[in-house]
Amino acid sequence: MDTQERLRRLPKVDDLLRHSRVLEMLEDHPRPLVLEVLRESLDLTRKRLIADERASYDEATLLAEAETRLALKSLPSLRRVINATGIIVHTNLGRSILSKKAVAAVTEVAGSYSTLEYDTASGERGSRHVHCEELLCRLTGAEAAMAVNNNAGAVMIALAAFARGKEAVVSRGQLVEIGGSFRIPDIMRESGATMVEVGTTNKTHLRDYENAITERTGLILKVHSSNFRVVGFTQEVGLSELVELGARHGVVVFEDLGSGVIIDLRRYGLPYEPTVAESVATGAGLVSCSGDKLLGGPQAGILVGSAEIIQRLKKHPMARALRLDKMTLAALEATLRTYIDTEAALAEIPTLRMLVMPPAEVAERAAALASRIAEECGNGVETDTAGDVSRAGGGSLPLADIPTTVARVKPRSFSVTELERRLRLGEPPIVARIKDERLLIDPRTLCAGEDAEVVSRVASVLSNEA
Repeated sequence: MDTQERLRRLPKVDDLLRHSRVLEMLEDHPRPLVLEVLRESLDLTRKRLIADERASYDEATLLAEAETRLALKSLPSLRRVINATGIIVHTNLGRSILSKKAVAAVTEVAGSYSTLEYDTASGERGSRHVHCEELLCRLTGAEAAMAVNNNAGAVMIALAAFARGKEAVVSRGQLVEIGGSFRIPDIMRESGATMVEVGTTNKTHLRDYENAITERTGLILKVHSSNFRVVGFTQEVGLSELVELGARHGVVVFEDLGSGVIIDLRRYGLPYEPTVAESVATGAGLVSCSGDKLLGGPQAGILVGSAEIIQRLKKHPMARALRLDKMTLAALEATLRTYIDTEAALAEIPTLRMLVMPPAEVAERAAALASRIAEECGNGVETDTAGDVSRAGGGSLPLADIPTTVARVKPRSFSVTELERRLRLGEPPIVARIKDERLLIDPRTLCAGEDAEVVSRVASVLSNEA
């Protein structure tokens, strides 16, 4: 049979629409989407027939292709993932998980009208800044506060407000690159500020800043190395010294803290990170940080400082372009409100809970995971537990090796790489690490109920292979 004859045997879309399997598709999916996958499957079959003279039309194969395509097209692009990597603030997986209170707050304002910019006491228009400002001031000791869309936006608006057409002085050792290849020099350039670099990569002295200050200086910028450390023969100028220098010359001192620590984490065995309150108490006129890193809230850029400085930022034209929407504000307010009680914050904010999870609890969960996978899979798998290291992630606590215990899985019938791939391509995707020819599952970053899901999925993958 020649190619044209084989092509003529292909059914028309209208004929396929009457097939029982397609009628089942139409019960659960929109007709336009079903038509799209049928046409794509027919086109793929047509190309196969043209490319391979031995190929023939098979109805079951075509319909299976259509069902697979329909399932993939029906999935949202942005969807839930199970994070088994042990990286807590995983940038690629959405950074911090919101607390239950934050999720509830988002749901409430998203599904109804709200007091976003309405003052119920006066019955007049209000400001969206009020929802988080009082809480931020209470938690940090600042006179005033505001929040924008992310910390890069916070740095941008601060530079634009105080250094556009002027100079911003910054140490060479602090010209950092943050996620997505965004760099401090690029943000400075776009803000309209002229960057004045002082010192060297490893050493900057107070005199370097003093020599750089002129009548054109609009801002002294200090960038905390939250995502890296320079060690060895180093020196940097402390914030208190910069505050004194700025006061003598009438120049605003702005510290970008990056990760945003509200609670001193040293008491839980983690390395020191300056808290926002410490920077405010030291006298920085303006301090910024992220809302979705160590703070454990939604993506946001938090700005706290003197009332005069914050008021100027609120009135800046960029403030409207960078402002937060109602859902982010609701999540941020709920997260900040939880911080009023430190113990509640540690228990209820997932990022903090994962960071301070006791090693014994992690080890117990890892042992249970390994045991249950072995029970479900029998001889199809080797399992055990081992000590390993979790990471804070998100460019935070770069030197922190957080002790953990992982469940290790090694399939007998196929490679560990294939196991990782199948778990990653399933629903929901399970993202894990491979080390020493074993799949590592770190329970530190598994949410409530996900331990059982992981066991079930691993067992399903292995049983399907048997």
